[in-house]
Amino acid sequence: MIQDQKNIIWHNHPITCQSRETLHGHKGIVLWFTGLSGSGKSTIAGSVEEKLYQLGASSYVLDGDNLRHGLCRDLGFDKPDRYENIRRVGEVAKLMVDAGLIVLTALISPYRSERQMVREMLTKEKFVEIFIDTPFAICEARDPKGLYQKARSGTIPHFTGINSEYQIPIQPEIRLNGEHKVSHLSDKVLEFLRSRNVLSI
Repeated sequence: MIQDQKNIIWHNHPITCQSRETLHGHKGIVLWFTGLSGSGKSTIAGSVEEKLYQLGASSYVLDGDNLRHGLCRDLGFDKPDRYENIRRVGEVAKLMVDAGLIVLTALISPYRSERQMVREMLTKEKFVEIFIDTPFAICEARDPKGLYQKARSGTIPHFTGINSEYQIPIQPEIRLNGEHKVSHLSDKVLEFLRSRNVLSI
């Protein structure tokens, strides 16, 4: 049941996002990794986080599979549930950015409208769409979780790329070739963060 919002007022606390960013030594931002299953989203996001950690930056990976063990475990994979999954992750990411963190999300997030929804939750400079552009054939050949095989056999309905569409980002801030080495790709993300003055370290 949707809660009546009339009597709910946002409470402003004395410590601001800018205060937290000063404490962390960098800006808060969402790095939204999107791509097909098997494209390399989680692997690349994890590599970026490792490098951020080595630099002393405060970051966290919101991995789509991990979130479905808790926050989103009541959701399926049809279109309405996918929308709600992305909405919840977007709201959590927004709070974490307010905490001054670098947030890395690794989700298929197949629809442009949903990715746009999250973009609009944040100010312009706080959302970076990162498209892991890996050919479908490579993703299916990798099939690290055996999901493509299950989808082909009809075991998994609503599987992106087989019986559910993936809408390629039109103008992502970063486009990475998922066939390249992970370390090279994560370096490109860090270069971008420095060019946007998110990182000074």
